[in-house]
Amino acid sequence: MTMNTERKPVIVVTAADLAPQAVDLLRDYELVYLGKTPSAGDVVRASAEHQPVAIILRYSAVDAQAMDASRNLRVISKHGAGTDTIDKKAAQARGIEVRAAVGVNADAVAEHTWALILACAKSVVALDGRMRAGHWDKATHKSLELRGKTLGVVGLGAIGRRVAKIGTAFGMRVMAFDPFVPSAPAGVSLASLDDVLSQADVVSLNCSLTEDNRHMINGETLALMREGAILVNTGRGGLVDEVALRAALTSGKLRTAGLDAFTPEPLVGEHAWRDAPNAVLTPHIGGVSEDAYVNMGIAAARNVLDVLAQEAAVK
Repeated sequence: MTMNTERKPVIVVTAADLAPQAVDLLRDYELVYLGKTPSAGDVVRASAEHQPVAIILRYSAVDAQAMDASRNLRVISKHGAGTDTIDKKAAQARGIEVRAAVGVNADAVAEHTWALILACAKSVVALDGRMRAGHWDKATHKSLELRGKTLGVVGLGAIGRRVAKIGTAFGMRVMAFDPFVPSAPAGVSLASLDDVLSQADVVSLNCSLTEDNRHMINGETLALMREGAILVNTGRGGLVDEVALRAALTSGKLRTAGLDAFTPEPLVGEHAWRDAPNAVLTPHIGGVSEDAYVNMGIAAARNVLDVLAQEAAVK
């Protein structure tokens, strides 16, 4: 009897794992995992060695060199919503589809946004540290009450709309800036970015990163913000000039910042945020709930299968 030793088409996964449900969808393909923290160079080397038909991108980046390394590459599927770590112009020039798992982690990110807002407003992390050091600050501490305050949401996509809705439930006045939406949901008023920044007590960044909005939060726009305001970023690190933000925190211009995204990532060992005052930091895990992990994996797998099926149909 002759054994069929033909190798299955390969999909490179820039992570250590995928949800079992996603793996099952991709059972006709060989999955090559690159581990927890692959570099862009690791992606290039894996693309050259394994000649994948698809890359499922969880961590790291895919550049033109990685695309050119595989003659079989047809689709790059983001395990999440943001595609700023993919060179989309290079992909378009090479006829490679770029897909994203849009909206599937919106609840997780919106909830994490509010976890950071509340941690900042109520000084949860600082008070926990003080109590563990033996202090009882009830007589001296004053937290920020959110009812009646103004929430500014930058980006009214699936995440931003959920953040805004929770803000209205807290009894906040909600303003939003998004140049790509014609109307806002009930209880939310559209305004310019300058108006949102100058009037909001809490500003939440919930937009994708583009070349047009890189460093939208900088020295000039931070100067517009109210004294003692809170800034929360669960979008992308590149939205914020981090040097300017640390200066605003050090000077007391801002009350505090809740940050789930940084430039660069990951932040490990010695980094500038370690000793930054009044900042609550999390390692870009806003969209990484148990449910979102499964939903993003399934969406990323289906995007791969959809593109490959379309190409097969054309042939």
